[in-house]
Amino acid sequence: MRDAPDPHVVRIEGPWTHRDVSANGIRLHYAEAGSGPMVLLLHGFAEFWWTWHHQLTALADTGYRAVAVDLRGYGDSDKPPRGYDAWTLAGDVAGLIRAVGERRAHLVGHAWGGMLGVTAAALHPRLVLSVSTIGAAHPLALKSAVRRSLLRRNENQARAIGHLFGFQVPMAPERRLVRDGAAAVTELLRAWSGPEWTKTAEFSEAAERFREAVRVPGVAHSSLEYYRWAFRSQFRGEGRRFRAAVDKPLDLPVLQLHGGDDPCVLPATARASAPWLPGARFMELPGVGHYPHLEAAETTSAALVEFLAKV
Repeated sequence: MRDAPDPHVVRIEGPWTHRDVSANGIRLHYAEAGSGPMVLLLHGFAEFWWTWHHQLTALADTGYRAVAVDLRGYGDSDKPPRGYDAWTLAGDVAGLIRAVGERRAHLVGHAWGGMLGVTAAALHPRLVLSVSTIGAAHPLALKSAVRRSLLRRNENQARAIGHLFGFQVPMAPERRLVRDGAAAVTELLRAWSGPEWTKTAEFSEAAERFREAVRVPGVAHSSLEYYRWAFRSQFRGEGRRFRAAVDKPLDLPVLQLHGGDDPCVLPATARASAPWLPGARFMELPGVGHYPHLEAAETTSAALVEFLAKV
């Protein structure tokens, strides 16, 4: 698009510092605040680091080094043509922790970021102190839920993530995502959020921020590559190797925070992660949709702080 914004548009000013670091062969942009044990915040689809602006300050104020990264292909991070498989993305997380001078970190992830946090903990356990998932399920729990709902032909998890199947065709999904100033991003945000939050000024601000960020050149394609690898790997050897690598219980503290009205990753699917996340604390927020960290920011921040203090 001729009016596509410069990647630096995501470097929003605030009580945080913007930095860049080379990790796992690419440059990653992140915002950080505070000092202390590192908490690495991983965003979801069609978001960027700013989605954590409430938690950045809350964690910094309570004695943590909070780092919110633009994942590979997003925001002002590099957007290489490949590397959107789970192995490489988990390597980005591990590389970032090392590159910023830390030995270990707490991982907090929303949606795709939550699944990435679980994956990184499974593949790089020595680098991870704890995992907190927000609006997310274990990758194998999500896969099992989709398979069951397809076999039963009901309107459960497969219908809830039907957009995944539509994203598999080339080019057309990218054009739809950025058409009319990325209006589709607002539509998804509204569809996946709790109804009360969509009436607020904060919803409007988030929609505007996300629409601008997804129009940064390369972001639309890169963000959809996450979905394409997740689907296509099911029919390849790398998918079988990935399932084997993460098909084990995580031996570390886990918090699962989930909106009771999440229409994207259903609460039942998140709860079905228990075999892989034994002993996890599950916290469900009534009336909240897919974005607890935005819709119920204070509750989410308080829950994270309490959980991390116990860890």
